[in-house]
Order: sequence, then structure tokens, then C-alpha cells
Amino acid sequence: MSVIIKPVETRSDLKKFIKFGSDLFEGNPYYCPPLLFDEYNTFNRKKNPALDHCDFINFIAYKDNKVVGRITGIINHIANETWNRKRLRFGWFDFIDDMEVSEALLQAIVNWGKVHGMDELNGPLGFTDFDHQGLLIEGFEYSSPMACLYNYPYYADHLEAYGLKKEIDWIEYRIYTPEEVPERMNRIAEVVMQRNELNIVKVKNSKELKKRFGYEYLDVIDQAYRPIYNFQPLTDKQKMYYAKMYFSIVNYDFVTIVTNKKGEVVGIGVGMPDISDALRKSKGKLFPTGWYHLIKALKTKKMPVFDLLLIAVRPDYQNKGVNALFFYDQIKYFIKYGVEYSETTAILETNSKNQANWDYYRREQHKRRRAYIKSI
Repeated sequence: MSVIIKPVETRSDLKKFIKFGSDLFEGNPYYCPPLLFDEYNTFNRKKNPALDHCDFINFIAYKDNKVVGRITGIINHIANETWNRKRLRFGWFDFIDDMEVSEALLQAIVNWGKVHGMDELNGPLGFTDFDHQGLLIEGFEYSSPMACLYNYPYYADHLEAYGLKKEIDWIEYRIYTPEEVPERMNRIAEVVMQRNELNIVKVKNSKELKKRFGYEYLDVIDQAYRPIYNFQPLTDKQKMYYAKMYFSIVNYDFVTIVTNKKGEVVGIGVGMPDISDALRKSKGKLFPTGWYHLIKALKTKKMPVFDLLLIAVRPDYQNKGVNALFFYDQIKYFIKYGVEYSETTAILETNSKNQANWDYYRREQHKRRRAYIKSI
């Protein structure tokens, strides 16, 4: 039987779309399932402010009356205006190892994108940089953190067979925690703070963070990330959304805020314990017991694996050594909580400044991700 492609039109269709993303990886020990309610909210215009400026369409592939693939086509109008492009993004692209299936799904969104005036196909990407992005092409034998995509090795063959080519890669590191704070780092941090009149500020919770700084720290993230590949400047609604989503659950020992002599936020570093095992145990569901596994993982006082989520420095304070302050502050907590190693998020292969952050540590570059491009 040939492949049948259908758009997602009902709640039942969306359930099949989301469910397939986990069913395909059933039994895979490296895959980390998303929280299901987050997936539903991502496609809900009343919940996700990114959809205020994005058009999208979801398709499901059927063969022999079974779901065998899925894909999302996305047009992010702010990103396209910012970069002066007409790009159609693809994401949530999962499929069985059948070229007919993957080709039919890609062609379905390309046809949709052309109707809307797009001339390039780009992905895998989400609605924004805060969604999963980059096809895994190296490191399949390592656990996938919550914040990253996981896929089977055959995916790359399917994308390339469709004519998609590499545009850029991201790399990821495993950073091993030293037994003590390196003396050289102490000296550098002290010089950086003195020379630039900076302070490290700690807060106890999201309430204190908002009271003291409002959303200023998100302005810093927005400014710092604007030159980065495909970044979409954040709207005020998005800043509020991400503040609530991420900063309400983090352990604030691992939130480092750097301020200048005026009290302005000039940098922020954030991380959290790895919760991929908790998500595997819960299978992405909060009930009946998923919430217990997640709370236990988030509140743990012993975390062998840690996820480094982001580091952002205001543009006028970049190249002044501010990055060193985040590790100077947080390494003592790594030691306190028993962190054996940390997993970085994806770093662009061209971002030598970010990669240089890890020069003082024993590290292993163990994963690689890729963004593809094709004229349509």
C-alpha cells in the first residue's frame, strides 16, 4: 500500500502525532521522552506565544493503516524578517526507515511552504531556539538530555536522499568536574570583577528573581543570542512564557547573575540536574507517578550528571572574561552536589568563544548535530 499523508486537524489527530514521536523509540535507552502536556501546549495558540508570529502545519503519514511518520512545517515570520529570508522550517520529523515515507512527508510541507511564498527548506528546527533543533549525526550511544533531539542514524540518509545539504553543525561536550576550583580560574575571576566593576548575585527563587530584576535577564539573553544562527528576537510575551517555564523549576544554586556597578544585569548562566532518567520512568506523563520522579530529580542533593542550559553575556560586556565568572561561581556547587560531569547544550561549530569556555577542564566532544538546507 502506498503512503497516505494527512494533515492534523483534530485533537485525536494531534494525539496520534505526539504519540508516534515516543512510540518510534520504544525500548531505546538513549531517547528522552518529552513531557506530553508540554508537547500539546507547544501547538496551542492560546498557550505558546511563538505561534503569534508563526504559521505551521502538522502532517501524519500512514501506511497499511498504521502511523509511520510525522512532520511539522513552520514559517517563523519574525525570524525570516530578521534574516531577510523566506525559509520554511521543518521539525518534529520522525519516521520509520522507509524512503517513501520520509520523502512524502517532506514533500507535503514543501508544497505547503511554496503556496506561502517560501523558497528554502531548513531544519530540523522548532518554532524558536528554545525548541529542539539539529539532527543528531554523531553520539547515538549517549543519553539524550531533555533539551535535545534524539533520532536514529538512518535519519541523515533520508534527508540527504531528498537533496538536503549541510548548512551548519553544532557540537556538544561532556565536561568533567575538577576536584577543586582551579587556582588560575580564581585569579582570572577576581581580575575580571575588579577591572570591570562586576558583582556575582545569587537569588533564592523565581519570586526573588522577578522582584529584583523583572525580565532584564531575558533581555540579556535576547541581546546576546541575536547574532546566532536563525535566532528569532523574543517578544515580551515569549519572555514571560520562558521565565515561567524554565525559571520556576531550576535549582537557584545553579543560577548565576552578573551585574555591573549600576546594578544592571550583564550576564546570566543557568543549568539544572539531568532529568532524562525521570522522564524515561514517567514516559512523559505526570500522572499517576510521573510527577514524583520529576520532583525527586529536580530537588535532588546528589546529581552525578548536570545539564548546562545557557550562558549569555550582554554584547557590550563580551570579550571581557565575564564567562569565567559563571564557572567560578558554580564549580563549588558541582563539587557540593557530586556532579561527575556536565553536558553542554549544542554549540555552533563556528562559535570558538563558547568552545574556549571549556579549555580549563577535562572535556570530551561526544555529539554532533546538523542543520540542513535546500532550495525549493
